[in-house]
Amino acid sequence: MSPLRRHRGIASRFFLAQVLVVGVSILASGVVASLAGPPIFHEHMLIAGHPENSPELLHVERAYRDTNLITLGVALGTALICALVVSAWCSRRLRDPLERLTEAAQGMARGRYDTRVPDMGAGAEVDALASSFNTMAARLQRTEDTRRRMLSDLAHEMRTPISVLTVYFEALQDGVTHWDETTDELMSEQLARLTRLVEDINDVSRAEEGRMDLDRAEHPVCELVHAAVEAHREAYAAKGVELLVDLDQGGTVEVDRQRMGQVLGNLLTNALRHTPPGGTVTVRTTTSSPHHLAIQVADTGDGIAAEHLPQVFERFWRGDTARDRDHGGSGIGLTISKALVEAHGGALTATSSGPGHGAVFTVELPTRQQVGPPAAEVPG
Repeated sequence: MSPLRRHRGIASRFFLAQVLVVGVSILASGVVASLAGPPIFHEHMLIAGHPENSPELLHVERAYRDTNLITLGVALGTALICALVVSAWCSRRLRDPLERLTEAAQGMARGRYDTRVPDMGAGAEVDALASSFNTMAARLQRTEDTRRRMLSDLAHEMRTPISVLTVYFEALQDGVTHWDETTDELMSEQLARLTRLVEDINDVSRAEEGRMDLDRAEHPVCELVHAAVEAHREAYAAKGVELLVDLDQGGTVEVDRQRMGQVLGNLLTNALRHTPPGGTVTVRTTTSSPHHLAIQVADTGDGIAAEHLPQVFERFWRGDTARDRDHGGSGIGLTISKALVEAHGGALTATSSGPGHGAVFTVELPTRQQVGPPAAEVPG
């Protein structure tokens, strides 16, 4: 393939295609006019009463052919020039936005994820392409921001336990300290923290990629809720946060009991983390549709700003980094929970009236049947 052909753009090809179409049209018009015009004119002259092969007839037909050729040549030449001008203009209108899209794509390839292209008014198709490009660029920018934040948070999460383990290991080597119950408890705690972080990262990756194996079985939703609540009641009591259960509708869901317990545990832990002493967390069930039920975990804690709601399920996202780090959150629990709920064919959403007004996390799951009378509120 020649360099000229390899670098020929779509606008050039469009222009050449237009020239080819016009050229073929002119050639076809000339051939048709030359072949069909004289016989038809000759036939009409005979009908008009001119004798065959008379000098007058020959002169008139020659004049017709010459006039026809001159007129046709001027008309077709004018048409060719007009067609070339219009084709060049159309090609330029097509080339300019494509060049801007190309420049924007090259900028993104160099890592400039804030690159955007404006509405170019080059037609619905090109505008749709520009809109899709901007959407892709925005998502890539968010992904890159999340990646950078994730690496920073991973480094932070791992730095503390690794530093503690390193200090105690060196102290043990130097004989400064000895292995006792306190040392054993501290090092076990830091190792468990590292292990939990690795397992969380692995879980969320497997769940989002659809590689999570689920051992599904039918379970009453009230049993799932009560099991999760009882597992966290002691932690809530220690912090002074009231934990309430309000089951207004029973039902059966087909879920992996362990994984759904992990989801509810993550939501209860997250609610406790962001609810101050004296606050309240309520776990309730509602019927969201004839074939779905919802489990809600509502707190009276920190709340979430409206602009942050779309980001709460992103890996390692934190609205207030310093605050959440002090609370001990790794930023993965909600991401894992959302992926696990979606693996069950459900949905996990978050709502909040704003900072200081608490938040509500809703797990929506398909239900098998509705059973049992409404249950009264159980105080924590």
